[in-house]
Amino acid sequence: MDTRQLTAFCAVVERRSFSLAAERLGVTQPAVSLQVRSLEKRLGTQLLDRSGRRVEPTEAGWRLYRGSQRLLALEDQLVADVAATTEGALSGDLVLGASTGPAAIAVPLLLCEFQRDNPDVRVFLTVSDTHTVVERVAARELELGIVGASRRYRGVRFEPFFSDEVILACPPGHRFAGRAVTLDELRQERLILMQEGAGVRQIVEDGLRRSGVRLRDLDVRLELGLQESVRHAVEAGFGVTFISRTAVESELAAGTLEEARVEGLEASREISLASAAGRARTRVADAFVDFARERVS
Repeated sequence: MDTRQLTAFCAVVERRSFSLAAERLGVTQPAVSLQVRSLEKRLGTQLLDRSGRRVEPTEAGWRLYRGSQRLLALEDQLVADVAATTEGALSGDLVLGASTGPAAIAVPLLLCEFQRDNPDVRVFLTVSDTHTVVERVAARELELGIVGASRRYRGVRFEPFFSDEVILACPPGHRFAGRAVTLDELRQERLILMQEGAGVRQIVEDGLRRSGVRLRDLDVRLELGLQESVRHAVEAGFGVTFISRTAVESELAAGTLEEARVEGLEASREISLASAAGRARTRVADAFVDFARERVS
C-alpha cells in the first residue's frame, strides 16, 4: 500500500480539511485530493464524507485511519533503523510490554539500566496481563513482550528468557507457613486468585490439572485482579495465594509474608520473550535483549 496516500488521508482526517492537510504536508490541495481519491478507488469504498462544512471519516475511513497510524509508525521506525549505522550510539524507540509478574521482578530495573547506558533511546513499557501482552505483540503494537507463560499463539514466537518460581504465599503465622501442604489441605483453605489471563494463574491451573484437580475444586472466593492486589490481601490475612517468589522476596525477608509449597504441584515457570513471527527486530530491541540476557543469566 502506498504510504504517501495513507499520509495524505490521515492528514485530512486529523485536520478535517483538504486545504489544511495540504498546508501541513507542504503540497497543493489538488495533490492531496488526488491521493485520497486514488486510495478510495483502490479500496473500492468511500473513506471521507465531503458533504458537510468539515470533512468527516466514514466508518470504513475510521478503520483505515486506526490501521494507518500503526503502519506509518512502523515505517518511521524502519526508516530510522535503516538509516542508523551499525556502529556508534543506539537511538530510537523501544516499545514493549510485560505481564505483571515480570514487570514486578526485573524488567523495570533492566530497562532503566539499558536506557542509562543508551541515553538516545526512548523506552515505552506497558504492563498488562499475559494474554493482553501477547495479543498486542501479535497485532504488532508492541515489538517485544515479556510474559510469564507461553502457550501457543498464532503469529507469535516465544523464546526462553529467565526462570521464576511460583510459591504459595500465606500470612505470617499461618498453619501452612514453611511446610509442604497437601492438596486436601489446600481444598480447605480460602484461596485468592489473580484474574484470568495472568501468567501465574495459568501455570497453577496447568499444574493442578496434571494432579487431577481443577480450580473449581478449591475454595476460591476472591479474584482480585493482578499481583499487587492479591499480595496486599494475603498480607492482610484474607487467604493464601500463588505468586512469583521473586516478586515477594522483600516481603518474605521482612516477615510480612511466609511461603509454603504444595505437594505434587510443579510450580516453576519460564519467563519468555514474545515477538511477532516474521518480524525482524530493530537494532534497539536486539541490543536490549542481549543486554538483558547478560544480566539475568
